[in-house]
Amino acid sequence: MTDTDSPRITELRRHEEELVFPCFDHHDAWRLGSLIANRAIAEGHAVAIDIRRHNLVLFRCVLPGATADQEEWIRRKSASTLRFERSTALLTEEFSAKSFDPTQGGWLAAEDYTLAGGSFPVRVPGTGVVAAVTVSGLSSDDDHQLVVDSIRAHLKDTAA
Repeated sequence: MTDTDSPRITELRRHEEELVFPCFDHHDAWRLGSLIANRAIAEGHAVAIDIRRHNLVLFRCVLPGATADQEEWIRRKSASTLRFERSTALLTEEFSAKSFDPTQGGWLAAEDYTLAGGSFPVRVPGTGVVAAVTVSGLSSDDDHQLVVDSIRAHLKDTAA
């Protein structure tokens, strides 16, 4: 942690250090996506869920009440995570701390990227980021928390 890191940035970085997959394949994507969907259903969330490797969608679920707008949010959130290999919640906080929006001024196209929480990198030791897990339909913080809590549960279940 540097002197300029907020407690929130420290927490979000800890999520990424903690939530590392030993391996990740199509079956893992299905199990994790299904876990997120079942949690969202149980909690009554109208969300869309997406797990992808760049342009290859490994899991997709759109729950009742989610709108077509969630498709655009998922596309832009996952693009940000896959480009920077960080969660969109962490990117949002880091860029905000620097008072910089990379989607303004021509660096990143706002129609292709966004700084809104809800997308999280799937990181495998020795390989790096292999996918992005994205939820859209709640607040940015709640989208992020649903993903993080679900990844944590998935990793705990698969380690047992």
